[in-house]
Amino acid sequence: MRYRLPHERGTIAICPKSRATKSTQAKNVEHNDTQQAVTKTENAIQPGDAATRFVLIEPSHPGNVGAAARALKTMGFSRLILVRPRWPDVLQDPEAIAMASGADDVLAAAQCVQTLDEALAGVHWSIALSARSREYGPPVLTPRTAAETAAQMLAQPRTTAPDTSIALVFGNERTGLANHDVERCSAIAHIPANPAYTSLNLAQAIQVLAYELRVAYTAALSSPSSRGAAAAPGATSDEVEGMFQHLEKALTALDFFDPDNPKKLQSRLRRLFARAGLEREEVNILRGIAKHILLKIKP
Repeated sequence: MRYRLPHERGTIAICPKSRATKSTQAKNVEHNDTQQAVTKTENAIQPGDAATRFVLIEPSHPGNVGAAARALKTMGFSRLILVRPRWPDVLQDPEAIAMASGADDVLAAAQCVQTLDEALAGVHWSIALSARSREYGPPVLTPRTAAETAAQMLAQPRTTAPDTSIALVFGNERTGLANHDVERCSAIAHIPANPAYTSLNLAQAIQVLAYELRVAYTAALSSPSSRGAAAAPGATSDEVEGMFQHLEKALTALDFFDPDNPKKLQSRLRRLFARAGLEREEVNILRGIAKHILLKIKP
């Protein structure tokens, strides 16, 4: 279900047609134009909602899931995906419903999946939320920069991939995101909280990012200059992951990569490609290289 952005509502007095003067008619036309412009902006933001999913990995408290649904709805979003929630019936849990506080529809529509791969299927750009610094991983951005990047991606006209999707990935309340989950994402967002007290609960972190996305999406929609020339279609998360697996097989066949002693090669390669922001055609080229390596050394 999609939600419209709230807007300031004014009262428009419409005079009976028989009494309407030219001045009043002109004002009515102006008011109608304003209403149409507002409606157009409201409807336009809906693709941002449909194209943006919030992914929670192994949430452990039903109340936090309900509060997350509330945070999404207040900012006009509705797509919530839970990966291996600790409570099997979390969507029907009384505490979750109570903490949703009117966002029961968002909570009821949430999806439960078993893997991050399922949650990111079809996603073109994903943001991992992490408070910890990582030795390796994708580029680190502020929430505002991450939101602006997401808005620019959604605003770009696509030649063959109009359904660009964005995902925000949040970890477990106690342990956060594992390194391999972070490395599956395109970027890391770090909330610059008070260094003396950085503790944010899950719903608060979601609220911060949802707000920044709302601001960035609204600004992109109202700025014609944000829409550039048609961009080449970006690769989806699952397409990039398939390329990594294909490339790993080729490097293993060349004895360049040892699966039993991988060291940091995989992490470095993932960071390199995350920084590049691969297009679909580039992924196809890399897979073609991997395919021919495997064919050449095949006994």
